[in-house]
Amino acid sequence: MSAINELEQKLHYTFRDPSLLEQALCHSSYANERRAQHARSNERLEFLGDSILGLVTAEFLYRERPDWPEGELTRSRAALVCEKSLHGIALELELGKHLRLGRGEDSGGGRNRPSILADAVEAVIAAVYLDGGMGEASALIRRCLLNNVREARPEQRNQDYKTVLQELIQRDPERVLTYALLDERGPDHAKMFKMEALVDGKPLGQGTGRSKKEAEQAAAKAALEALSAKNDG
Repeated sequence: MSAINELEQKLHYTFRDPSLLEQALCHSSYANERRAQHARSNERLEFLGDSILGLVTAEFLYRERPDWPEGELTRSRAALVCEKSLHGIALELELGKHLRLGRGEDSGGGRNRPSILADAVEAVIAAVYLDGGMGEASALIRRCLLNNVREARPEQRNQDYKTVLQELIQRDPERVLTYALLDERGPDHAKMFKMEALVDGKPLGQGTGRSKKEAEQAAAKAALEALSAKNDG
């Protein structure tokens, strides 16, 4: 059995055009080393797959959680499609051993790097979409990611708003998330802290708590709500 056939079995999908799957597994480091061979990286597929993943997950949550407000839907989607979640899918599919990496990236541990594996998952989703349509792509996402959502609310598994916000911001490596103490008041046994979440130095959300960590979580939650409102506007 070829490597492609093995992966197709794990995906429960057979490609009409196997070159799409091959491209989805082609990291930019491999493509750059083989320009003369016209190797194409998976970056464009990753871009498309990210949008498809977001749409399918959003529609799924919208239909499955009719009682959830918009902010909770947004946070749950972010938790489901974050790098950590996609990395877990890649490990289940054993994508690492199928990746095409440049020599340097391969020797540097690229097959186990969460960001590379997460990007490859998005690229594979796009490859399935281009080969078989939205129905097949949606079915893949549901099998790999959404099957257990009916049994447990994603937000209950991930109440760490700071982590969700960090993973959301890190989608753009140029952006920087920081927290600043705005206020601290009250006696030592009952202090209250006010923290602010900033992205690229710009305030995005504030929160209070009985510890700095608790206040940071509240600020991160407010920042996620602000980002959601901005995207909807």
